[in-house]
Amino acid sequence: MTEDRTTAAKGARRPIGLAALLLVAFAIFVGLGIWQIQRMHWKHALIARVDARVHAAPQALPQDGSLGPDLEYLRVRVSGVYDGPATALVRAATERGTGYWTMTPLRLEDGRLLWVNRGFVPAGTTRAAAGASAPAGKVSIVGLLRLPEPKGSILQSNAPQDDRWYSRDTAALAQARKVGAVSPAFVDVQVEQASTAPALKPVPGLTQITFPDSHLSYALTWFAMAALSLVALAYTWRRA
Repeated sequence: MTEDRTTAAKGARRPIGLAALLLVAFAIFVGLGIWQIQRMHWKHALIARVDARVHAAPQALPQDGSLGPDLEYLRVRVSGVYDGPATALVRAATERGTGYWTMTPLRLEDGRLLWVNRGFVPAGTTRAAAGASAPAGKVSIVGLLRLPEPKGSILQSNAPQDDRWYSRDTAALAQARKVGAVSPAFVDVQVEQASTAPALKPVPGLTQITFPDSHLSYALTWFAMAALSLVALAYTWRRA
């Protein structure tokens, strides 16, 4: 009788609520770990697709209506004539230091207008000098298709009224330069072929392609938290 009372009292003292909470935490942590593993596989597939696009043979520029995230970093070939005076300088930080991206609209052979990032120029370069560097006549370009960067960078917003640009916002650039409707995407130049060689040559081919990939470390963290939840559950249950 005494032993039965002791067992019943011990069972009554066991923290059922805390145990349930730890089990719920365990399930949540495991779920988050599995989600991060799934995200890791998705990210690796994305990196593989982008790498294939970057190193593929250049293609014709898709029609504007088909431009979307699935085509970013597609290697394209376009031809047309630059509108040098409409050039804009966009702040840039690269392996060559700080300076500007040289954004110049290109009138394509089919009549469309496309912003082209001709490359990097150092700090101190004027817009007039950058615009004058655009080759006259027909040019042929191979580069990577990029999606617009609306409004500005994380820390600073574009200021069109002061001609200060911190991101390559194609629509805002077109409105500021009054060049009319433009393609929603732009092209980062890799190779520029022209009949004239300007004195100032922006440095092309500096496209930065980076994808944060910390999903495995996040997954291991969540799985470790799940294991600690089980340890805490066992410890609490045995001490009760």
